[in-house]
Amino acid sequence: MTSPAVDPATPAFKGPGFPEFVALIAMMMALNALAIDMMLPALPAIGEALGVATENSRQWVITAYLLGFGGAQLIYGPLADRYGRKPVLMAGLSLYVLFSTLAAFAPTFELLILARIATGLGAAALRVLAVSIVRDRYSGRTMARVMSLSFLVFLGVPILAPAFGQLILTVAPWPWIFGVLAVAGSAFLIWAALRLPETLHAENRMPIQVGRIASAFREAVTHRQAIGYTLAMTCITGALFGFINSSQQIFFDVFNEPRLFTAVFAAIAGGIAVASLLNAKLVERLGSRLISHTALLGFITMSAIHAAVALTGHETIWTFSILQALTMFCFGFIAGNFGAMAMEPMGHIAGTASSAQGFISTTAGASLGFLIGQQFNGSAAPMTVGFTALGLTALVCVLIAERGRLFTGRNAAPVPAAS
Repeated sequence: MTSPAVDPATPAFKGPGFPEFVALIAMMMALNALAIDMMLPALPAIGEALGVATENSRQWVITAYLLGFGGAQLIYGPLADRYGRKPVLMAGLSLYVLFSTLAAFAPTFELLILARIATGLGAAALRVLAVSIVRDRYSGRTMARVMSLSFLVFLGVPILAPAFGQLILTVAPWPWIFGVLAVAGSAFLIWAALRLPETLHAENRMPIQVGRIASAFREAVTHRQAIGYTLAMTCITGALFGFINSSQQIFFDVFNEPRLFTAVFAAIAGGIAVASLLNAKLVERLGSRLISHTALLGFITMSAIHAAVALTGHETIWTFSILQALTMFCFGFIAGNFGAMAMEPMGHIAGTASSAQGFISTTAGASLGFLIGQQFNGSAAPMTVGFTALGLTALVCVLIAERGRLFTGRNAAPVPAAS
């Protein structure tokens, strides 16, 4: 087991123990998941209340947030490397709370979309800082374990998020969904302010210099392992966002089973959570590559079978639920491992590298997911074909990253984290 990567010459880490540390990181990710998934049951009500002409246009409520979330990550990394993790996190959380509140009071669809973009701009700090803070403290397989445990919450939150959104709709109008996000963000802001210490030592802070930042970004996007796994994660993330964009319409319009939407969505998300938990238990023994490469092949296989079922007209709510659950179960073994392997060589520029990787995987992934969602034609076929194509593309990216080798690759010794 890899121990925390702390330089013995630096002061000991003072702050929460391992369980609370993981919980803090997980909550950063959970706030993002809530902001994506909780309003899915409310999309028809939002569209009706704000005069959205076409059903596919409602997907902008999801995609606008993701685009803001992805784009702003380029900014937060250099800021976090210069001013430290905690002040940047506090600023991002404040934006998240402010614009979630404004979204609740948006009188038009256009203003709602602008508020969602701005909420994503604030939430981007959560993603960048979560990865950077973990990389400050851990490396190698232990980092993968921490990320996997955190992803358990991030990917497990969708189990309850749509149902929670549906519960809110039974007692209050749809704007309260955004109000709850503001309350949750405020609660976490207080928790982090009181319990999360600064993890970047003062001597390791880097000035904001255009040349240095450009050099760091260039390294992050040209290192074979880092960019290969970043692009692979982009493809898998695009598939996830394609599912999120399409799922509400598939259950409401294809299967005519709106009452089953939150239950089946929760079951599918539950498969992701179970896989992520199993990964956390297995990754230090089996290694990130063996687990994630095997899972990627399973992801492609399940997606291809599902696409064949949908294209031949044999899709039912049961085939969709079972095959999609198996596909996303494989996803749960991929996400944390790909993210950890992309960051592993980047410890010396963790903040900037996290920004670059987050920008690519989220912005491009959101665009790919939106493209899949916009192909919705009254069947599940566009989504399943999109999953298959993105899975195959991810495999190509992994092969490039590993110079054509799967499963074992180059399991180098863990790289010490920046002190």
